[in-house]
Amino acid sequence: MIPLVCVLACVTHAAPRRLVVASGECKDAELNTQARAVHDALASRPGQEVLSPAAFREHFFPPPAQSVEELQVQLETAQSQFYEARHAQAEQVIGKALQEIFRLPVGSTRWQLHAHALLLQALNARATGKVKDSDAAFRSILRLEPQYKLDAGLYPPSLQQAFEKVRTELARAKKVKLSVKSTLPASEVYLDGHKAGQTPLTLELLPGSYELTVVKDGAVSFPRPLPVEGPDTPVFVDLAYEGAVSGSPFPCLAAPHRSGERTVSHALRLGGTLGVEEVIVVRLERSSSKGPQWLAATVLHVEGGQKLREGGFKIQDPEALAESLSALIDFVTTGKAPPPLVVPGPQGTAPWVPVAATDVPHSTADQAAFDVPAPHRVSEERAVTAAEPSPRTPTLRTVSYGVLGGGAAVLVGAGILRLVAQKDLDRLDKRLDANGRVDANDTEALALRDSLSAKRTLLTGLLIGSGAALTTGAVLFLVSPARAPPPPVTLEVSVDSGGASARFLGTF
Repeated sequence: MIPLVCVLACVTHAAPRRLVVASGECKDAELNTQARAVHDALASRPGQEVLSPAAFREHFFPPPAQSVEELQVQLETAQSQFYEARHAQAEQVIGKALQEIFRLPVGSTRWQLHAHALLLQALNARATGKVKDSDAAFRSILRLEPQYKLDAGLYPPSLQQAFEKVRTELARAKKVKLSVKSTLPASEVYLDGHKAGQTPLTLELLPGSYELTVVKDGAVSFPRPLPVEGPDTPVFVDLAYEGAVSGSPFPCLAAPHRSGERTVSHALRLGGTLGVEEVIVVRLERSSSKGPQWLAATVLHVEGGQKLREGGFKIQDPEALAESLSALIDFVTTGKAPPPLVVPGPQGTAPWVPVAATDVPHSTADQAAFDVPAPHRVSEERAVTAAEPSPRTPTLRTVSYGVLGGGAAVLVGAGILRLVAQKDLDRLDKRLDANGRVDANDTEALALRDSLSAKRTLLTGLLIGSGAALTTGAVLFLVSPARAPPPPVTLEVSVDSGGASARFLGTF
């Protein structure tokens, strides 16, 4: 029993899996250096599980192990093996080259190298009697570039004839539609590295699997496998988010100055995709253009979608950097804030966030308080919370009042309609025969019957609508935060044989 309790305790207190990501100008060498230092210090702590930068890059942007020049040499080697009738060796070399080519940046260079490797693969496969494999390589080219021309000086007539036969077959084959849209307009769309057009883009393609990448002004989406199936395959790429992510030289989120909410949202999406429990966002901050530089870290809880805590320290004395970094890691892992770490004050204001000139303290004592000394640090028992929201009535609460009022008004309308229908029903009863049926020749009775049927349908719709509105309003009222007492509202409804009326009294 004791070993089982020990195991359960160990599992309960296991450290969460974390991701460290930089935020800011991703080409800033100092930002990348400091973010890597935070990652290394955290990963060196016993029992900590931190996603490595290599694993991050492999997931989002698998880097090629070889350059374009090295791959060209590799294909030349395979070509020599083909001419020496060493087809098995050539096939192996070409297969490895194709895998690496798919890791290259998209564009004409990659596509030309890809097409060259496919043609060499087709030539080698045909020499060994693998006609289907050879035609499959031809299709991979022609499905994206139907007008591709073979160099007659490089390929024998038999291969050229086979290539043209596949071209003819594909021209007659049934196509399916692919539609690509992006959050950034006029983005370039690449399929298997071949430029297919700009968003919004609609293409007629052969069914199959492709690799999709969307690019605009240096922003590159995550390369993704795309099964294109009929009759329509719509794809939407959030390039504003994916293009902000980079993996080299360190995992980073490109963030314009003071774009905190967007950075938090992007970081949480990254954490959810990678399956980590916490994301630590590291950034370099300045309280002003001439102020000291701060290294700040924000801890985000992925599943809860919330900020757990935030802290930072001044980057001043290089000799004290190791001590400050250790304090930051203590804060990230335990919530403790030992000196020289600084955390946002009681109102959620961090010392590295610029303030308006009228808000800057003037006295030396006030300035010391603004720098948030040790007495203002977060205690070990509680996490940093955001600033208190405005005490005004939340919009959600106001909406609930409107929905409730609308539902009540519809209910009143249903009551009025019921009274009108009752009058028609009384008139119809007087015109029924002894068996309670409507005489087919009595046009007035028939008209009353049809009118009652229409009113019944409308009454049913009003009752359903009022019920839905009242239920929705009640739910909105219950889930909305109550910052102030609800405004007094009075609903008076009067119904009698002569009609119905309603009156609302209150303030909204």
